Amino acid sequence: MANKKKNVFISHTHKDDSSLSDLKNLISKNGMDVRDYSITSDKENNAKSPDYIKSGILGPQIDQCSTMVVYISKETKNSDWVDWEIKHAHGKDKTIVGVWENGSKGCEIPDALKKYADAIVGWTGSKIIDAINGDYVGFDGPDGTPSGSAPIKHHPC
Repeated sequence: MANKKKNVFISHTHKDDSSLSDLKNLISKNGMDVRDYSITSDKENNAKSPDYIKSGILGPQIDQCSTMVVYISKETKNSDWVDWEIKHAHGKDKTIVGVWENGSKGCEIPDALKKYADAIVGWTGSKIIDAINGDYVGFDGPDGTPSGSAPIKHHPC
């Protein structure tokens, strides 16, 4: 199943744009092709209205994906956009996977990710793929070691 193509939205801050190619390369080298539906600075638009950006740009992109990957960096915790994207994905019953930034020593995880993540994994391609496929539901620290019990996932009603 690892060679399957997956539609994935990578939630991140624009400060982390340059790291997304490393993440996609890691996943690809481990046997999965991802169609990335995330919005990056090289796919900019001129939209100014937050409501339009959410309903006309981000929402439809997330809706086309089976999985949201949240790139966890020190910038992610305080991003209102990342928080909204996670909540939107949860409301659409998407698999939500947190992936620690490569070389991360740890940082605060966004509150919405703590609440709705199916898995949080370190920078290990095979484990990222397992989490995207729903075959791994653990919560790991940045170094890939299990970080204890996972919070209870809240299902959208």
